[in-house]
Amino acid sequence: MRRPVIGIVGNSYLINDEYPVHAAGHMNTRAISDVAMAIPMIVPTDPAVVTVEELMSVCDGFLFTGGRPNVHPEEYGEVATAAHGDFDRDRDRIALPLIRACVAKGQPFFGICRGFQEVNVAMGGTLHPEIRELPGRDNHRMPPDGTLEEKFELRHEVTFSADGPFRQLMGAQTVMTNTLHGQGIMVPGPRIVIDGHADDGTPEAIYVADAPGFTLSVQWHPEWNADADPVSRPLFEAFGTACRDWAAGALRKTG
Repeated sequence: MRRPVIGIVGNSYLINDEYPVHAAGHMNTRAISDVAMAIPMIVPTDPAVVTVEELMSVCDGFLFTGGRPNVHPEEYGEVATAAHGDFDRDRDRIALPLIRACVAKGQPFFGICRGFQEVNVAMGGTLHPEIRELPGRDNHRMPPDGTLEEKFELRHEVTFSADGPFRQLMGAQTVMTNTLHGQGIMVPGPRIVIDGHADDGTPEAIYVADAPGFTLSVQWHPEWNADADPVSRPLFEAFGTACRDWAAGALRKTG
């Protein structure tokens, strides 16, 4: 039996400030290959070259990755400001309808960082452009200096609901995670269930209520050290299982 194919939603970059590419980090492809036990396929987020329907017919599941550009605030009814940062409108035009289509059909997906935020926006929620400016909130941004290991080190606790899917999956109600984001959920979409929070109240783990398939998403970056980290590994293992079930014609619900 073949491994399922998981589409890794890519980001647009310029190499040497002149050559445009669609790219995804090695840690994402390795997490999909080594832990989810699936074939990683980088998805070009450009509606000029792919459609949502084509992607869903080729892939068994989708990983919505992090990325420097943010979801454009027009997608949740707000005006863009300097605080909202950079944007990738082509990714918005692929990722948001793809999430909604997967929710409706039951096709599994896993959202990470920007992907976590995309899931909330796709389901009718809003974002705050700078979490650290809210009263009582911590700075969740990636440290500007240090090695990659130092930037991805575990920095705060996340506490899950006592009876939610994340606690059941982890076997623990409180875990330690990294944190590398500036934006975050302001208002959750009507079907978004916030199942985990950081110490300062920032939403960190969500799923879509009454969705027929796997919809778990997290604000941190579990792709870092995914094969060895006790928090990351069960997330990717469960996602891989859901994608294998989908490929075999069965749904595996979470939440």
